[in-house]
Formats: sequence, C-alpha cells, structure tokens
Amino acid sequence: MMFATVNRIIMEIQIPAFDNGRVLIIGDVMLDRYWHGDASRVSPEAPVPVVHVGETEERPGGAANVALNTAALGARTRLLGVVGQDAAANSLESMLDTAGVVLALQRHPESRTVTKLRVISRQQQLIRLDFEDGFQGAETDTLLPVFRDALQECDVVVLSDYGKGALREASELIAVARQAGKSVLVDPCSADFSRYRGASIITPNLDEFEQAAGRCRSEQELVERAAGMMARFELAAILLTRGEHGMTLFRPGEPERHLPTQAREVFDVTGAGDTVIAVLAAALAAGEPLSSAMSLANLAAGIVVSRLGTASVSVPELCRAALSAHSAGCGDMNEEQLLMVLAEARTRGERIVMTNGCFDILHAGHVAYLSKARRLGDRLVVAVNDDASVARLKGHGRPVNPLERRVAVLSALECVDWVVPFTEDTPERLICRASPDILVKGGDYRPDEIAGHDCVERSGGEVVALEYEDGCSTSEIIDRIRRQE
Repeated sequence: MMFATVNRIIMEIQIPAFDNGRVLIIGDVMLDRYWHGDASRVSPEAPVPVVHVGETEERPGGAANVALNTAALGARTRLLGVVGQDAAANSLESMLDTAGVVLALQRHPESRTVTKLRVISRQQQLIRLDFEDGFQGAETDTLLPVFRDALQECDVVVLSDYGKGALREASELIAVARQAGKSVLVDPCSADFSRYRGASIITPNLDEFEQAAGRCRSEQELVERAAGMMARFELAAILLTRGEHGMTLFRPGEPERHLPTQAREVFDVTGAGDTVIAVLAAALAAGEPLSSAMSLANLAAGIVVSRLGTASVSVPELCRAALSAHSAGCGDMNEEQLLMVLAEARTRGERIVMTNGCFDILHAGHVAYLSKARRLGDRLVVAVNDDASVARLKGHGRPVNPLERRVAVLSALECVDWVVPFTEDTPERLICRASPDILVKGGDYRPDEIAGHDCVERSGGEVVALEYEDGCSTSEIIDRIRRQE
C-alpha cells in the first residue's frame, strides 16, 4: 500500500556525540548463522539445489543485534536477555563482549538459544532453518530485579520483542522504567499493543501496525488509527516504518512527519528494524530531539538494507550519508563537509571542477560561465567570498546581497553541485585543500594569475581561464541601477 506522503522533511542532519549516551536493551536474544556456497547443480535425490558450503559466519540477532548497533555507534550499551546453556550462547557472549556490550544474559539449561540458519548462494537466500524452543516456560521473571538495578545506569530503554518469551512481562518493565523517569522504546511483535501501554515510542512496520489497528485504506485512515492507538494505550509516539516508502512519526496533537527512504538499493531488509530502533535510542540517549533522531534512524535504515543479513552502522557511514542527504537537498556546506563529499565523489571516479567569486548579483554572464565550467568535469564546486571579504575587495556598500542569499541563488543552479563560503580575500588555501582536477576562473586572467593555480598544477590538475560574456558585469549593473535612482 502506498499513500500520499505529508509534511516531507528535508533538513541538515547533525551527528551527535553518541558516546555520551547510555542505552539499556532487554529482549529476545538470538544468533544468526550464515552458510555461503555455490549452488551450481540440482540434487539427484530431489528437485533442490545442492550447496557446496565454503564460508560460514555468525552474527548477533534480535535484541543482540540492537545492542551491537548501539555499541557500534559508541553508545554505552547494556543487554539483558535469556539464552540457553549451549555453544550458541557462548558465541553470542564472545561477539558482544568484543563489541563492548555489558551483558546480563540469563542462561536456561533446558532451552536452546534461539538460532536462525540461512543458506545463501550468489547473494540469494535459499532457505532459513530456525532452531528454537522459545522461553515461554522459562522463569524469566529473574530479569526484573536485574532490570531495576540497570535502570540507574541508562538514559534510554529499548524493548526488543520477537515473541520468544523474554518479554512476557513487557507492560511491567515499561511501568518500572517510566517510574524511574526513563524513555522506553519498543520494537513490537505482538498485535496486542496493550502489552506496550505507556511506552514512549513504539516502532512497528506497516504490517505489524495493521495487525494491531486494522487495515488502513488511505493516509487519513492511517492517521486516525494511529491517533486512536496512542490514546488507547497511552503511547507518546508511534514511528511507523514503511519499507520503500520511508517512515512516518505520529505524536498526539501534532501533525504527522514523514521522511522518504534514503535507500538507493534494497538488497536485504533483515535486521533493518533493529537498526532503526538502535540508532533512534542512541541518538535520544545522546540528547538529540526526536525529529533529529528519526532522521538519523532513517539514514541508517537506508544503509543496512543495501547489505546482506544483519549489519551495524558506523558513525563515519552515518556522516557520509548525512552529508550526501544534505548536499542533495541544498548544495551549500562548510569546508569540512566539502572535503568529505569530494572524497566520496573521487571514490566514484568523478572529475572535480572548482571556481570562485563574489557573485554579488548573479547575471547572465555568471550563468553562462558556470555552465561552461560544469561541462569540463562531473562536479562543480563554487567557492564564494563571505560578506567581509567582499567589502574589502569591492569597497563600501558591497555586497549588495548578503552571503546567505548569494549561496541560495548559486545552489539553485542546475550546473552547480556544491557551494562553500570562504573568509580570506582569495580562496587559495581552500583550493589547495580541495585539490580539484580542474581550476577555473572567468575574466581576463592568465592561468598563472589564478589563485591556487600552483597547488592544482603540482597535484596534476589543470587550470583554465574562461571568458565572461561581453556586457555582463556586476559593477556595471549596480552603477546603472544607481543612475536610475
């Protein structure tokens, strides 16, 4: 089902100091196993492929994957759950301990650790085998006193519910956490949302939501059902994940907020929900507002669905994704952001063109010149003098247009990819740091007169002088306007 989206948000995303946050995760801990091999023939015994297993790997799954994700971001992470007395539990503990997760896993000798085995050939999952008894009959109430103690050392609580029995008393855990003043995030499994009464945020996918609230045939019906669920079960928010259609945040008395998906290619959605709630929790624990945490979670989801199996997201990956989203939205950035997007562009083999100027009043000559510059390569960077340097260069009364407006106009040009301000009288230092493949300047300059030419040439780049169109000059335009006053 695809609805018309509302209140689409495009915003600059800041990466918080995740290591300032403390996250407590409780839920169904699982082990994911992967067998990889070639399936080049069919079995003579039955019409099934024969897989010659060559590589095996293990990864934490369920609540353990959530913990791995928060720890990968640098958040101080504690995990509570139930496992068996077996090799799978040993493997999980080893991996999580290595990742820096503080563990409080209850071992039950009469049950197996929940394990999922996926057989994969040529990046395609052929079959999944589940090894599980669940912990429905186990005495999981021993988790509650451990949970109470752990609350003192956390900022945000995550309940990761996969229906395996560790969260039989979910409502009690939520009540205890809220009494302690902690935000509680829930990744639900049950269609009975009454189990999650009082939660700060629940993060169902669309299918899980409709199982609980009923089929929604329109966007308006979805909004109404979400409002009803929040009121009925005293939920502070619902963050609905909608696959290729992004995610939508519902809060009582506020307009819904929608973010489109950031995924360029969806390869495997396994563990995407774990990543969403993990990044959301880590961001909130680090002090980010919910809207910013939602944006970060959306970026992270776009990263992990492009990979096979469960995966965690690193801070550098989030930084790159955030910069990419920002630059795609408006094109303007600071110097450090520029260097990061240039590094990304170079990994794709893109040829970088760079120019500079005041661009006080953007005229036809500028547009023609910038279009020519852009055709010299794959990406065009425009460095712009800030207001103080324009005043020093051009004199009293300049600039006519402040930096913010000049940047906005340049960013709107189709031929311009990125705009970056600089404070010096010349952009030589910035050009040397950016090291473009082609440095371009307009007007009556010789290549050896262009600021930064020596740096570019030393690094193997090219310096090009392009002519402005005759009769186009910002100073002349200003003079004509003044004469008409």
